[in-house]
Amino acid sequence: MSDFLDWPFFDAQHRSLRELVERWAHSQADPLPSDDVDAACRARVASLAAAGILRYCVPSRDGGALEELDSRALCLIREALAYHDGLADFAFAMQGLGSGSITLAGSDQQRSSLPRVANGQAIMAFALSEPDAGSDVAAISCSARRDGSEWLISGTKTWISNGGIADFYTVFARSADLPDGDARSSRGISAFVVPANAAGLSIAERIDVLAPHPLARLAFDQCRVPDSARIGPEGEGFALAMATLDIFRASVAAAALGFGQRALDEALVHVRSRSMFGKRLADMQMTQAKLADMATALDSARLLTYRAAWLRDVKRVPTTMEAAMAKMAATEAAQQVIDSAVQLFGARGVERGAVVERLYREIRALRIYEGATEVQKLVIARELLKE
Repeated sequence: MSDFLDWPFFDAQHRSLRELVERWAHSQADPLPSDDVDAACRARVASLAAAGILRYCVPSRDGGALEELDSRALCLIREALAYHDGLADFAFAMQGLGSGSITLAGSDQQRSSLPRVANGQAIMAFALSEPDAGSDVAAISCSARRDGSEWLISGTKTWISNGGIADFYTVFARSADLPDGDARSSRGISAFVVPANAAGLSIAERIDVLAPHPLARLAFDQCRVPDSARIGPEGEGFALAMATLDIFRASVAAAALGFGQRALDEALVHVRSRSMFGKRLADMQMTQAKLADMATALDSARLLTYRAAWLRDVKRVPTTMEAAMAKMAATEAAQQVIDSAVQLFGARGVERGAVVERLYREIRALRIYEGATEVQKLVIARELLKE
């Protein structure tokens, strides 16, 4: 379904971009590696780079396709990739999210790595979450202590996507002590770009999840980095993390739309051919009602998603609330749509290897990462109360 590209949110370059991604997806006649998730992810990074798709992760001054990051482009790419290949969507998203802080606030030296992001030579990761600090970013305890002209980073990061295969990690650590009795604060957090081979950085654990992708727990044991590794001003890491997530949060919604739309399309094919009680499943009113709910939920969420992206790109206004609405609505809607598709398929829907079974595993994490649904509700309410 691509008729939404006629909506006034998009221009000709967006429609051409969607065609580029579709051509890439349909050109993958030979399956990319899947038995080794690390190799599979690396292969997708290389393939997306060869097609020029990764160039949309960075600005043109750094080898990118557009003058600056374009939220609508990110969303269109992620929706199309997720429709065809969840791991390809993951690989694209992490190149953008992992390098996003450097794009926003990096020094010229740090930005010199961005062309390698665009051409797939450097794999990036965003290291923010900790065992006791997921959605509550202000609670992070990983520390960065000055040692002359260098920093010593100590602590743990977990649920880090691309953990174990990344060449560089954007790491957020507390660079200033908390006031006595203060268990959490957004003050005093700084961001650093840390190469994977830095002394004192190790992969403590590889984490296996419902929809496999490279994921790990990182251990920092007085990991020494120069002050030139710090991204942006000291103590401004929290604001930088939030600004980075604000750019990419709407694209999470778009990925959910891709998963959900594929489930709906698979269901439509199935119900037209499946016979039950002497007639097609598609001819039953209960089926028709379910399909109507699925399509309406997706289109409603799609409007919210591309509204948020358009507001950021064209109106250039803060979209914290709009992106939160889109992320919440799209991920929850896609979960319901995919669940309905599995139900329509019956036993076939839970068979390992079925498309809707894969989508069922793919969608679940999107309701959690980059801010769980419950946190998005708090963000929306907070923004409303500001007004």
